[in-house]
Amino acid sequence: MRLSDQFGYDLTLSDRDALAAWNDTVRAFLAHGKTTPQHLETCLGLAPDFALGHAARGLFCLLLGRRELFATAGECLSIARNSARQTPLTTRETAVVDALDAWLQGFPSRSADLLDAELVKVPEDALMMKLVHAIRFVLGDAAGMRQSIERIQSAYNENHPAYGYLLGCRAFSLEETGDYRQAEASGRRGLEFARDDAWGLHAVAHVHDMTGRSEEGAGWLENHPDGWAHCNNFGYHVWWHLALMYLDQGNADRALALYDTDIRKDKTDDYRDISNAASLLVRLELEGVDTGSRWDELALLSDKRAEDGCNVFADLHYLLALLNGGRRMGADRLLAGLKQRAQSETDIGRITAETGLPTGLGLEQYRKGNYASAFTLLTSARDNLYLVGGSHAQRDVFERITIDAALRAGLPDDAERLIKDRTHKRGALDRFAEQRLETCEKMHRAQQVMEDEKLRARFSV
Repeated sequence: MRLSDQFGYDLTLSDRDALAAWNDTVRAFLAHGKTTPQHLETCLGLAPDFALGHAARGLFCLLLGRRELFATAGECLSIARNSARQTPLTTRETAVVDALDAWLQGFPSRSADLLDAELVKVPEDALMMKLVHAIRFVLGDAAGMRQSIERIQSAYNENHPAYGYLLGCRAFSLEETGDYRQAEASGRRGLEFARDDAWGLHAVAHVHDMTGRSEEGAGWLENHPDGWAHCNNFGYHVWWHLALMYLDQGNADRALALYDTDIRKDKTDDYRDISNAASLLVRLELEGVDTGSRWDELALLSDKRAEDGCNVFADLHYLLALLNGGRRMGADRLLAGLKQRAQSETDIGRITAETGLPTGLGLEQYRKGNYASAFTLLTSARDNLYLVGGSHAQRDVFERITIDAALRAGLPDDAERLIKDRTHKRGALDRFAEQRLETCEKMHRAQQVMEDEKLRARFSV
């Protein structure tokens, strides 16, 4: 006997208590809830041969970007395959199992394609929708995120239990592809149906950040304190967004206080938490703020992750922590790993070769004070930087470092070009851009003075 899930699709599952736990798992996953693993554990405890549950667990593990969890994901695949041999699965369940297999072989892009192909056939499956969205986010595939949502959004209406979460994913994909007006509207609308949709809440914060409305963005987040209280470590990322809003307003003290009390409240080594922390410290230091010894704990944790090598976005943030925390040997090990992986014929190999390695080498040169070399390396990878994954806001730390390298190398024309291109993509000037444009103008005036023949000293013999 097969039971149907909350979206009306058949599951290879016969235990009603396991079904209830599975539905709870999916809802928690959609909301980035910290209870997701507990619900899944309950489900699999009641139905240990539930292939879809094991396959989903495997994909959850891979999304965490931790090398040791690849073995766990492999075990999940083995259990799911064995279960499928005992009891035939639905095509929907098989697609998730195959997607896990594809990622374990080194091709998350193929994993996303497999899920997208099946999603068209089962458009109301919000678990499939969110999995595709999450994988394409890791791949930096903003266009793919948007296309995936737009293909199936007509199947959703206000009566669908995941309608609000769909709108939240739509909001984020619209924001990442530069459609800020629609993104904000979709995110706000989604919260009317899913108050706990932290993803949609944060998508609206992204719009505020990209359109230079930091004061309004801070108010948006502070007026929705219950919007991410239930979250797993994604909650730290929302606090990070609030800190960025304050930094843009020139309130570095408040940003630093949020770092200590919320962003690094729990000293985890999750790569997303490390990236929040490292990128905020870099931004603060670029504004001349003394961050004290805060790099030390990030560098210590990153040193233990230097050879993970399963997520380029993670690697680059570990590298920031290692370089700024003075762990030279850890940085060398990480860079050696990037060079090795750049030879691999996998998704991560391609991404490392095209952008991960040159960006990593650029960060190393920047830390050494070789600003012209840093600028050359960082700009060589800049157009493809989206491939490392994450959002525009997260990758902006590398934009800022590149601009700062140009200024320190005495290249105001190049810095100005980058600032204007960055502003065009974002949709508005922010405080960082305004201040650096002023610096460019001062450098241009100084250059004109130096080149003015009338002001040159003349000596007679």
